[in-house]
Amino acid sequence: MSILLDGIRKNRFVVFGRAGMDMFADPQGTKAEVAETFRSGLGGSSANICAGLCKLGGQSALVTSISNDCVGRYCANQLRHYGVDTQYLRVLDGEYRISLAVYESTMEDFQLCIYRNNAVDFQVTEEDVDRVDYNAFGALITAGTVFAAEPSRGSTFRAFRNARNAGLPVIFDIDYRPYSWPSPEVASEVLSRAGDESDLIVGNDEEFGFMAGDMDKGLDKARELARQPGRIVIYKMGQKGAITLADGQEIHTGIFPVTAVKPNGAGDSFMAGLLAGIAEGRDLREAVLRGSACASIVVSKPGCAPSMPTTAELDAFLATYPGPTDN
Repeated sequence: MSILLDGIRKNRFVVFGRAGMDMFADPQGTKAEVAETFRSGLGGSSANICAGLCKLGGQSALVTSISNDCVGRYCANQLRHYGVDTQYLRVLDGEYRISLAVYESTMEDFQLCIYRNNAVDFQVTEEDVDRVDYNAFGALITAGTVFAAEPSRGSTFRAFRNARNAGLPVIFDIDYRPYSWPSPEVASEVLSRAGDESDLIVGNDEEFGFMAGDMDKGLDKARELARQPGRIVIYKMGQKGAITLADGQEIHTGIFPVTAVKPNGAGDSFMAGLLAGIAEGRDLREAVLRGSACASIVVSKPGCAPSMPTTAELDAFLATYPGPTDN
């Protein structure tokens, strides 16, 4: 585990996956189909993680492809706004398009509509991942969507090998999105392979259940993965908190209840808060709790990347709570 924790403590991350544009109905509570005004923000799991890490004092670089149009340039500008290193973005012409997510800030019959036809982020090539200077980073992060199609699937597995050769640990957010995959069978096989090749695995109970092939056996799957020496597995259970499995121990942690205005963005913020906590030298339990607090902050506000907290905002939020819920 020391290789994993030492890598995270360098607080410099190379992140693989998608960037996207979010459009969310305004004002808060407005349903998307009747909205007359929408606000924009940076979105996409990996871009959100990058922005969250930077806002919490870390460094991140995103490796992805973006479209050569105004939406692609918007995402690139937003990444730079948050301090994300964009040197590994590749701009593509043609019919490929960056992701667009349209949603609303209300939990009542929440709607999220994602446009991913000809998604440009799937076009990351082996040449793209070989351009990365892995020695400049402490750890590699990826979200599972990159594995849903070629060439990004094979390219990201190649990036895993490149990271290993440079001595970097691999951090994997399962992030299973069924609509991106050709079939559940392919998704289960590929995501399981990615888990086997990772040092830190983060997912929710449904995602681990999916990998296990049985929704009732998710925790068993997480425990199986955690048997690998040096590996950490975090099994998230929504309102019930999380179980962190490491070194034969199981650490149970609660959550920080808030009034949510949307469900999306929580997992990305959790990952950023978790890694920032470890990078600050905090123990694993406290780092997980800081990730949980980041998730609570994001779901309580409109937007994803714009709602990710700074360290000062996270500390101020935690100061209002006597502690997390029991788990």
